[in-house]
Amino acid sequence: MCGRYDLNETGTRIKRMFSVKQVPLFEPNPDLRPTDAALIVRLDQSGEREAVVMRWGFAPPFAKDGKDRINARGESVPTAYRDAYRNRRCLVPANAFNEWSGQKGSKIKWRITLRDEPLFAFAGLWDWWRDPKDPDSALVEAFTIITTVPNDILADIHDRMPVIVGEADYQEWLEAGSRALLRPVPSELIDVVVA
Repeated sequence: MCGRYDLNETGTRIKRMFSVKQVPLFEPNPDLRPTDAALIVRLDQSGEREAVVMRWGFAPPFAKDGKDRINARGESVPTAYRDAYRNRRCLVPANAFNEWSGQKGSKIKWRITLRDEPLFAFAGLWDWWRDPKDPDSALVEAFTIITTVPNDILADIHDRMPVIVGEADYQEWLEAGSRALLRPVPSELIDVVVA
């Protein structure tokens, strides 16, 4: 699972790394939480990459309880999130993500980064979301982060981890490319420290 992450970057660096023309105003945030507005990168209607700010978490069509899903299991996204998986993929820029381990009351917070990549991207899906408590509320764009089984290092901390898309695979992911991208990043590429 990924319930908190860090994006503490400038628009200039995001423009360069994600090949977007403009970056909307956004607040760099070292502690992004579910329902926060956060930056994502997607393809616009002409097929060009664009950076936009969206709400983190939405209730997918199958969610009879109407609850937000901040994460989507990679194993089930092709069916559970069928339309978004085919048509509305995104990259979620991040500097790090956090996980917790241990017993309630004495949990340890872990900060996970990519060893040689201070800025990277999670695989995500976006869709339109409406507050289930207010059927008359406006539709807003929202995203979810795709997770997979953990690599060897993270398996001791949590049973899930976000899918991290390598920079060379950004376009393939955005263009509804291979499901093979929904895998854990190798253990030797990450650093894990107590936060």
